[in-house]
Amino acid sequence: MQALVTFRTQDGTLVQLRSGDFIGRSWNAAWRLSDPRISEAHAMVSLRGSALKLLALRGRFAVEDRPASEVELRVGMAIWLTNDLRIEVASITLPNEVLALEGDGLASHVLSNVCSLRVEPRPTLLPGLVPEADATLWHDGLGWVVRVLGDTDFPASDPSAPLDRPLVPGDSFQVAGRTFRAVSVALELAGHLITVSLGSVQSPLTLILRYDNAHIQREGDQPLALSGIAARILSELADVAQPLSWEAISKEIWPDANDLIALRRKWDASLARLRQKLRDNRIRADLIRADGAGNFELLLYPGDVVDHEM
Repeated sequence: MQALVTFRTQDGTLVQLRSGDFIGRSWNAAWRLSDPRISEAHAMVSLRGSALKLLALRGRFAVEDRPASEVELRVGMAIWLTNDLRIEVASITLPNEVLALEGDGLASHVLSNVCSLRVEPRPTLLPGLVPEADATLWHDGLGWVVRVLGDTDFPASDPSAPLDRPLVPGDSFQVAGRTFRAVSVALELAGHLITVSLGSVQSPLTLILRYDNAHIQREGDQPLALSGIAARILSELADVAQPLSWEAISKEIWPDANDLIALRRKWDASLARLRQKLRDNRIRADLIRADGAGNFELLLYPGDVVDHEM
């Protein structure tokens, strides 16, 4: 139940990517291209509704001699990642159905790559890996897997460790007394599912990002204005729209810094100041989320909006 695309390079090499994979120079890119003209996170393959698309992240590409930031992939399409780096769409595989999650208080949500389920204050399915979420769901390349916090129904080497279980249509699991079910959704309907935001502790955020300046607005509160390094951190994370290492982000912000130890200190101090400003203005500090392995991303909840202009 995964959407796949196979690209052919100029030398005939075939590279297969699935929805959610990104192309870039970064070490954690699904297709790593060691080329100074390629950005750390250049472009991402994404299943949007019933179409498989290539989305520009930090980089840009061209199709039919025209710059593009988004394109629906078609077999035979030629895409120029740089002026002389050409790839071609060799094949596309789209599933007839995709997996969605629904349950007590949760409308149907199509699963995508990694999702986190929070039950309180109301069930909400969030993109990405959210620390201390009640359940995490992800695709491991073969199938979907669910991990429920505190699930110890079956023996394990560590009795307190949550279990990872395969998740297929028809399966159900319980979290905090609520039942959630995995269901199949026809691909042609996936783009038309209504995603219902069932509320959260805070109202949705609107982020207006202009690289050196940023405003974070929430209904009923005064907007938070940021400038300089704080605004640049938010802009870089919004531009990539994927988890990225602290080093890659820092080198964009401080391009002349060569000492990694000093660079890490700059990053830690700047991030701490930014998070403190968020807390002081009653904005959730997990807006910038760390995965514990040195990667950071912008965590957006349902209803959050980013108006980004580099």
